[in-house]
Amino acid sequence: MDLRKIKKLIDLLEESNLAELEIKEGEEVVRLSRVPKGAITVGAAPATIHMPAPAPAPAPVAAAPAESTPAGSNLPAGHVVKAPMVGTFYASASPGAPAFVKVGQQVKTGETLGIIEAMKMFNQIEAEVSGTVQAILVDNGQPVEFDQPMFVIA
Repeated sequence: MDLRKIKKLIDLLEESNLAELEIKEGEEVVRLSRVPKGAITVGAAPATIHMPAPAPAPAPVAAAPAESTPAGSNLPAGHVVKAPMVGTFYASASPGAPAFVKVGQQVKTGETLGIIEAMKMFNQIEAEVSGTVQAILVDNGQPVEFDQPMFVIA
């Protein structure tokens, strides 16, 4: 495959909100995927290019209360970490390993809270704020939906 085509595909991936793109042209296969820093990947494609996911845009000051616990919900007060994708939630790196976090544990921004497996890719869910884990709203091995509340950090 032509290098110019690959560069155009990289640009296309950067401009979109896709996590992965695979193109087959005859016997050639090019697979581009964004892997968050420190994410665990399983398997390999003949040509894999890993790109860091773009940093999320800072939320406007007026939107900050919207990210906290919604009014009328039964969640504890604090910052709600929501699932960024559909997949299966895992509380630890392997079945026998201890959970990444427990209720009452102090966490720092960027610390791993859990993993979501989606299409044989393991994506780390990181703390968006520093604080204490107030609630873990999903069970190990439970399927999660996009934007589903997973953790509350205060």
